[in-house]
Amino acid sequence: MKLFRYCVKLFLFPILFFTCANTLADDAWQNASGWWNATDIPAFDKSKITQQLSLVKVQGNKFVDADGKVVVFRGVNIADPDKIANDKRFTKKHFEVIKAWGANVIRVPVHPSAWRKQGKKAYLALLDQTVIWANELGMYVIIDWHSIGNLKSQMFQNNSYYTDKGETNDFWRTVSERYAGVNAVAFYEIFNEPTVFSGRLGVVSWAEWKVINEEIITVIQAHNPKAIALVAGFNWAYDLTPVAAAPIERDNVAYVSHPYPMKVGAPYEKNWTRDFGYLADKYPVFATEIGYQLATDKGAHIPVIDDGKYGKRITDYFASKGISWVAWVFDPDWSPQLISDYNTYSPTMQGKHFREVMLRENKK
Repeated sequence: MKLFRYCVKLFLFPILFFTCANTLADDAWQNASGWWNATDIPAFDKSKITQQLSLVKVQGNKFVDADGKVVVFRGVNIADPDKIANDKRFTKKHFEVIKAWGANVIRVPVHPSAWRKQGKKAYLALLDQTVIWANELGMYVIIDWHSIGNLKSQMFQNNSYYTDKGETNDFWRTVSERYAGVNAVAFYEIFNEPTVFSGRLGVVSWAEWKVINEEIITVIQAHNPKAIALVAGFNWAYDLTPVAAAPIERDNVAYVSHPYPMKVGAPYEKNWTRDFGYLADKYPVFATEIGYQLATDKGAHIPVIDDGKYGKRITDYFASKGISWVAWVFDPDWSPQLISDYNTYSPTMQGKHFREVMLRENKK
């Protein structure tokens, strides 16, 4: 028996040695200081997070907090912080109004073009302040890499959405490391709206898109193991039918759909269930963009035009399936708008509906 234990020790010692050595090497690489590892980007000041929100995680087909209580998220998209700053409205008041509307989550769309224009240091300062204000007000945050197109072919709907795999991975490495341990930043939305635009942006299969997402999620969760990754379907983030046969093979994942009113016709509920709602029986589904406006409203365009009946229909459907949602968009210019102006923050037609639902349902 002594000989056996001695042999086991001889076998395990090299494994333990190399494991420890590799861990030390990783730490040494991260912590080494010198011109080769220098940066002018200050770390996120976590002392500004004076009170943590409850940690949210995926459990089955639900989001739950640290006590195991099911959480359904209902909130709004803000405009890109770069736009809000350019409009000179990047103030805490802007976020206080959103909170007063009853929102428990905000989605922050980061355009690759704005990320590059501002530069990492300046853009992260905007993102930091957004996170700090949201946390103070008790709202969770979705960080969204707001591109539209085909990341495989690297062809996009227009220049503001241009990115590539390297920039996308680096963005998520930067952001996931920066906000690790900040519970308010609960969701990392990998890519806003994947689409091939009927072949105009090349081709990509679900199997290929699945691999791309799984690699990015690996990067995110290596830096922040508790991060929830949000994965969008095709057809501008509407169609989740391929997930049934080939779900994302990572933990803490939820799926995204953008079921705007013109995506399908009647019978709406039946078609929504076929295209994305069926998935809510097995996985969390998060509709990270919904919205509608009349054809005569400012900026009306496909696929958001509706006669006004869509609002109640879609929120009732989400309630029946336990689907979380954020409405597009808390901005007076970007359509469909939730507010008519910055001075009074008067709600539009859809703004009134979504505010009413948030105030009623998020208090329960």
